[in-house]
Amino acid sequence: MSSLVFPDISPAVPEMVLAAGAMALLVLGVLRGEGSARLVSWLSIGVLILVFVIAALGGGNRRVGFYGMFVTDAFALFMKALVLIGSAATILISMHHNEEQGIARFEFPVLVLLATTGMMVMISANDLITLYVGLELQNLALYVVASFNRDSARSSEAGLKYFVLGALSSGMLLYGASLIYGFAGTTAFDDLERLATGGTPVQTGILIGLVFVVVGLAFKVSAVPFHMWTPDVYEGAPTPVSMFFALAPKMAALGLFIRFMIGPFGPLIAEWRQVIVFLSIASMVFGAVAAVAQHNIKRLMAYSSIGHVGYLLIGLAAGTTEGIRGTLVYLAIYLFMNVGAWAVILCMRRQGRMLEEIADLAGLSRTHPALALAFGIFLFSLAGVPPTAGFFAKLYIFFAAIDAKLAGLAVIGVLASVVSAFYYLRIVKVMYFDEPAGAFDRPLTAELKGVLFVTAIVTLFFVVVPGPIVGGAEAAAAALFAP
Repeated sequence: MSSLVFPDISPAVPEMVLAAGAMALLVLGVLRGEGSARLVSWLSIGVLILVFVIAALGGGNRRVGFYGMFVTDAFALFMKALVLIGSAATILISMHHNEEQGIARFEFPVLVLLATTGMMVMISANDLITLYVGLELQNLALYVVASFNRDSARSSEAGLKYFVLGALSSGMLLYGASLIYGFAGTTAFDDLERLATGGTPVQTGILIGLVFVVVGLAFKVSAVPFHMWTPDVYEGAPTPVSMFFALAPKMAALGLFIRFMIGPFGPLIAEWRQVIVFLSIASMVFGAVAAVAQHNIKRLMAYSSIGHVGYLLIGLAAGTTEGIRGTLVYLAIYLFMNVGAWAVILCMRRQGRMLEEIADLAGLSRTHPALALAFGIFLFSLAGVPPTAGFFAKLYIFFAAIDAKLAGLAVIGVLASVVSAFYYLRIVKVMYFDEPAGAFDRPLTAELKGVLFVTAIVTLFFVVVPGPIVGGAEAAAAALFAP
């Protein structure tokens, strides 16, 4: 009899700590009952910081666990850091908002932790089975979070739409994975990569399966034409949840997208590049044009995020170390400028009622000059105006595209940026040149002030100290292409 060999679980210690922390806080919330939301929220942030430290201490060396199904490396470390920061920021600035709206329940931070666990598993997936398990763990928590304000018909509708379309995309992804397994005889990324580099022509069934998996992942990152859930879910969900959707899940899905395409199917880039180029162009153009007609700030941010996914996919289409580095730098900058922009949207409250119209920002420079300045910085950065961080993010992406002989894609990206600048700068015009529509409620919470200050500083002064983000992104990209 052969002895049972236990898997190496050390690469997944951060995920296990996060899952255990979520379970412990769930029990604590149940035992403490009503009124425990703030305590559980702060403890959840503490758990996320602990997991961040554990992941960082593990280093960026490539380690494989769970019989080769789970991998951690510099790429995983970089992406997990972004996801953990996004999740912690969401919990931090949601506390006061949830209390104001009467939806302060301890389940919210616990669900965020569980979704984050799924995202971290997705980023470290080294097998189609791990990929799907991580994706569904994330999705099951997000379905509930989207409809968290159960007394609101809009929130319930947002949750239902996300559930139906999410289930559809998961089904397509699973079908694609089953096709790949059926024709390749394996679900392991390493085996699929050996198959792709073997020199023999890849079977058509594998390529069809690859297309279905790409479609499923395109749903998750809300790339056109699989974006239809995004504006409705962003508008209907509670504002901190909309912010969460714009940050952590998108980053985890892009991390998975990059690992899946560059790892097992990197040698087949000639076959899949045109699909990514189409998704990129469609997302950039549609995101830029559709946002022009929006009057609701949350819907505008939804179309903005669709456009930014188009820019992010340029780096993946390039398929080079420089392309992936550009995408990762863009993701890190996108995290900070988006957290800041959503923090300002959370400040849009008058007489205890949340406001969502762009017109409600009229004259903000006279009623809240600091808030208007911060929002202006984030909007200029989202538009890619120098010297803000967003300009350099796009620069990295476009140069990578040109180096990869995709100059046409870079040109379309520049033109889409020009169009999108219109609706970002229109908001600046409303804030600085329109008559005031009335002051927002004061005072702003200490948490919001802190988040706004940090994100504004990073967004404005990234050019002064770009080293930490660019260096981390370079190491992460190199890890993906390491033999």
